[in-house]
Amino acid sequence: MSTNSRGLTRKDYTGAKSTLCSGCGHDSITNNLISSMFLGNVNPYSVAKLSGIGCSSKTPTYFLDKSSGFNSIHGRMAPVATGVSVANTNLNIIGVSGDGDSASIGIGGLVHLMRRNVKMVYIVENNGVYGLTKGQFSATADLGTTLKSGEANKLDSIDLCSMAVDLGCTFVARSFSGDAKQLVPLLQAAFNHHGTAFIDVISPCVTFANHEGSTKSYDAVRENLIHLQQLGMIMESQEKKVDYEEGQDQKVELNDGSVLVLKKLDSKLHDFTNRMEAINVINSARNEGKILTGLFYIDESKPALHEGLDMSPKGLTHLNAKDCRPSEESLKEILKEFV
Repeated sequence: MSTNSRGLTRKDYTGAKSTLCSGCGHDSITNNLISSMFLGNVNPYSVAKLSGIGCSSKTPTYFLDKSSGFNSIHGRMAPVATGVSVANTNLNIIGVSGDGDSASIGIGGLVHLMRRNVKMVYIVENNGVYGLTKGQFSATADLGTTLKSGEANKLDSIDLCSMAVDLGCTFVARSFSGDAKQLVPLLQAAFNHHGTAFIDVISPCVTFANHEGSTKSYDAVRENLIHLQQLGMIMESQEKKVDYEEGQDQKVELNDGSVLVLKKLDSKLHDFTNRMEAINVINSARNEGKILTGLFYIDESKPALHEGLDMSPKGLTHLNAKDCRPSEESLKEILKEFV
C-alpha cells in the first residue's frame, strides 16, 4: 500500500463502516475527504471533527477514527467550533453539517462563525431535504421542486454560497458529491486556507430527493452542472474523463444513458478576489436553473479570529496560572484608572 510523507496509508484516514442509505452522496463526500487528507498529508491526530444533527452529521464517524470528535445538538456545530478554536489553536477543525442544520436552525451560528473568520473547514452536505425525518423540504430546497408525494415547495431557497460571499467568508466554493476530480482539490485548498473555508456540496438524497421534480436529484444535477474550473464525474461502475478547452461545452453520456452537459468557464473571466463578481456569477447561474460549481471567492488578507481580536497565540487549554495572572505592574496601571 502506498504511503504519504507522514508514512500513513489511505486506510489510516478511514473510519467506521457507513450506515447511510446505499448510494448516498454523503458517502462519496466521505471518500473524497479521505483522499484529500491522505494526499494533503494531514496529521489525523491534530484534527477535531464536529457535527450537528442529521444524516450529514453522522458522516464524521466514517473517516479519521484516529481523530477527536464532537457531535453537538441540532444547529449548534458553529458555536461549538468557535469554542474549540479558541480553546486549542493547534487543532485543525473539520465541520460537517447539513442544509437543515446550517440553513435553518443553525444559520445564526453559521453567520457569526463566518464573520469571525474561525479557522476551519466547514462542509455542508446539501440535499434540500431533512433525510432523518421523512424528507421534508429544507431551506435550500428550490422554489417549485417537489417531494415524492408530488407536493411542491412554495418558498424560495437560501443560497448558502451567495450568503457566505456577502458575509465576507474568506473561502467559498461549491461542488458535487460525485465529482472527485473537482472536490478533492477544493478540499485540499480548504485545509490550507487561513480562515473559514466554506464548501457547499450538492449531495442528492437517494431516498427522498432522487426523483423527477427534485432539483437536487442526480438527473437534475447532471443536466444543469456548470464548472468554473476543474471538472470530472466519477460513477460507481466507471470513471468518465473529459478533456476540452475553457469556454466550451461538452456532453458526456453516462453509464445509465443520461447525458451530462458540462460547461467550463474561461478562468480569465472570473476574478476570485471580487466579492460582487462572485455573487453575480452565482445568482446568474441560479436564475438560469444551473448548478454552478468551483471556487467562487477567496480572501487571504482578512485576519483569522485570534489575530483580529489580538488574542493569546496559545489556546486556552494551554494557558497556565502564570499566563492568566496579571502582573503587579499591570494591576497598578488598572487601579490608576479608578483613582
